[in-house]
This record gives sequence, C-alpha cells and structure tokens, in this order.
Amino acid sequence: MLSISNLRPDLLAAHERSWRRLAQPGTWWSGAERVAIAAATRAALICPHCRARKAALTANAVSGSHSGAAGGLSEGVIDLVHRIRTDADRFGPTLFRRYVPGVLSAERFVELVGIVASVTAIDAFSAILGQPLRALPEPAPGQPTQKRPTGAAFDQAYVPMVAPADVDASDPDEAAMYLGRAGMYIHRALSLVPAEVVNFFDLDNVMYLPDAQLRDYGTEYRAITHAQIELLAARMSALNRCTY
Repeated sequence: MLSISNLRPDLLAAHERSWRRLAQPGTWWSGAERVAIAAATRAALICPHCRARKAALTANAVSGSHSGAAGGLSEGVIDLVHRIRTDADRFGPTLFRRYVPGVLSAERFVELVGIVASVTAIDAFSAILGQPLRALPEPAPGQPTQKRPTGAAFDQAYVPMVAPADVDASDPDEAAMYLGRAGMYIHRALSLVPAEVVNFFDLDNVMYLPDAQLRDYGTEYRAITHAQIELLAARMSALNRCTY
C-alpha cells in the first residue's frame, strides 16, 4: 500500500475539490441526488445483475433488477448508472433513446455521466494504490441551478454541446469551461452542463496532463514520459473497449 504522504499535493487537492463538488447541489441534480448517483456507481461493481449482463452476448439479453440502495433515485436512473459504470462500451444510440427523454432529460443525463466518470476516476485511483475508498460526503442543502447554456446545439453527439465560439463569456460557469483547454470534442462532451466539464478536467489535469503540457513533447512533467503515459492510456482504452 502506497502512503498518501507520498502522493503529489496537487493531485490530492484536486480529489478534495471534486469530492466537495459532489456533495453540492449541481446544475440539474440536488446534492443528495448527486451523492446517491455516486453510491450507485460503487454498487454497480458488486451487482450480480450487472455481472450477468456484462457476460451476456448482447446488452439486453438479461432481465432482472440491480442490488444496492436506490437512495431516492428511480429504477430507470439506477439502471442507467449501473450500465454506464459496468457496460459503457455497448451503450449506443438505441440504448440512449431508451433513457433520454423517457427516464431523464439530456441535461440530467450529462450531469449524471460527469458524476459517474469523476467518482470512477477517484475510486479507481484509490483501489490501485491499495487505499480504502473515500467515504461519500454528506449532501449539502440547496436547489440545482437549472441553467442551460444558450449556445448548446446538436453536433456529432447524442446530446447538445457548446462549441467554443458559442460560449457565453459573461457567464462564469461557461467562461471557465474551456479555460486552458482546446475545446476539442472530448472537452465538449459534457458541455451541456459546464460545471461538469470543469470538474472532470480539473481531475484530468492532474491525473493525466493539462492541454499545454500534453503537447509540450520537449518537457517531461511527470515521473514517467509522454510516451509511457500514452502507452498506458492506449492499453487501458483497449481493455475498456473505448472507441474514442
């Protein structure tokens, strides 16, 4: 087990920021709902129904229900969280249309994906180091802002996205979304909920590399080289059957 004291301070600080954001009311989900989504993300890994579905030839070949507390979330939302966490590589347009808009809105879908992705990154980091998972935070009171970017439009994705040229610079959340980022499609994927772009790439900057450092091949910013980082990233993508 690696001691926490040996880890980079900037990395630990980013994890703390992400955990604090998790407990706060979001854009479309309350703090209690966001923490419940995080709990469902963890429950998916030990869910017998998810294991059976993952092993099946097709994503819809197994019927049943998921294990774990619902935390106030609907059955459809729980199913979506479990599917994204354990079987995302088979999540295509047909499955997307099953959930959006029938189970939840596109805006709530995007925020949910951001929560699942951030919790997965932090939990996987802890597990790899042999550290116990962080205790889920106590939800903070308050209501979601329900602010939708005015420049959101459909462009090569299941959900609307915001192109860099369509960002409302007078809105602090939108202005922060692509700050220091190239605004590529990987950045735009969560842009229907700008706060989730900020949260996820705040983690990405320290767990991977910021945009500017990523393309600075003459300087090595980590204990391993650019080439070694990309080899690990490519191998992990292959294991997860990521098509990005």
